[in-house]
Amino acid sequence: MSSPGQKVTYVTLFADPSIHPKYEEALQRVRDEYLGRSYPMHIGEREVRTGEEFEDRSPIDTSVLVARFQKARREHVRQAIEEANRAFEEWSGMDWRERVKVMERAAQLIDERKFEIAAVITYEVGKNRLEALAECWEAIDAIRYYCRVMQENNGYEKEMGPGGPGERCKMVAKPYGAWVVISPFNFPFMLANGMIQGALITGNTVVFKPTSEAPLAGYMLYRVFRDAGVPPGAINFLTGPGDLFEEEVTTNPGVAGIAFTGSRDVGMRLYRRFLTSQPYPKPVVLEMGSKNPTIVTEKADIGKAVTGVIRAAFGYGGQKCSATSRLYVQETIYESFVDQLVRETSKLKIGDPRERDVFMGPVINRRALENFKRYVAEAKEAGGQVLYGGEVLSGEPFDRGFYVHPTIIAD
Repeated sequence: MSSPGQKVTYVTLFADPSIHPKYEEALQRVRDEYLGRSYPMHIGEREVRTGEEFEDRSPIDTSVLVARFQKARREHVRQAIEEANRAFEEWSGMDWRERVKVMERAAQLIDERKFEIAAVITYEVGKNRLEALAECWEAIDAIRYYCRVMQENNGYEKEMGPGGPGERCKMVAKPYGAWVVISPFNFPFMLANGMIQGALITGNTVVFKPTSEAPLAGYMLYRVFRDAGVPPGAINFLTGPGDLFEEEVTTNPGVAGIAFTGSRDVGMRLYRRFLTSQPYPKPVVLEMGSKNPTIVTEKADIGKAVTGVIRAAFGYGGQKCSATSRLYVQETIYESFVDQLVRETSKLKIGDPRERDVFMGPVINRRALENFKRYVAEAKEAGGQVLYGGEVLSGEPFDRGFYVHPTIIAD
């Protein structure tokens, strides 16, 4: 077990200095042992290679090949769904206490592997070390919370009060079957973990497809669950194009439910297709984008508010649904607040997130870079005034990846 002093959270983003050499050793280990390899899919007990691969390159430096992964065809998706249904009887029939033990082992394995996992997250999606480690800790906490809730509720098997004379009522939670889990790039480990372990601990089986922007983090999560004792077929790992995957999972009657985190457009399309293509209504759990406001009044501690806004707006480059994207400031403090916000934002170090003092790394890909440019142009055309940033960073080392200035625009 790790000592409490080593825990990193999004609230504090404070770290015991001892984490830095461990993280830097993990960066080297990941570079030597993980990067540049070809990884298979896992369907039931089989390692599957399709003969066609795609490259996963780092947004930090696109010359860095993170890994090569398989391009699944529709028949592979179908096979994975079949394996998940085949494994359902054994996994769902296991006593819930045994499933909790498996999940507790998974949390322990993440704890033991968190520096390697964090290093992969940095290479693959460009998070700085504290954000990457915080993601690992959140995954650990989530699993342990789910285990505790299952235990506190006796696996959701409870005697209820009588409904009437001579009646005996009991609540028994029953799993649905094979769930499809589709995860995003911005929290490639933690959000995938939340959806997968929620399905597994309650007796469902899983077909897991991580985003093609971060398949290696997804693969490491798959290995955690398998090494913890989840049997083959109870979790399956697929990679490749989202369109073929979506076509099969929304129409295949063997899919009991879908859990998705990502964009609104994709999420709503999944919902509509699944709703209209299945023989009867089935659950769809969607977590999609948002535009979060922060409101600062004259009663606020200005220094703390500025720090909070900067962390919320520019942490991981604002590439998350919890990011502050709109800011409302009371008129009486507007000028002083904005002046301090611009001044403190200008102090942020932007660059290679493998470096210890970098706050903000790259955006995820070329499309995100072009979107940034388009959003700034549209804001200017609408009358917005760029108070800070608004430009793509160029020159060494920025030309190797996808780097932009943190940007503040006033109306």
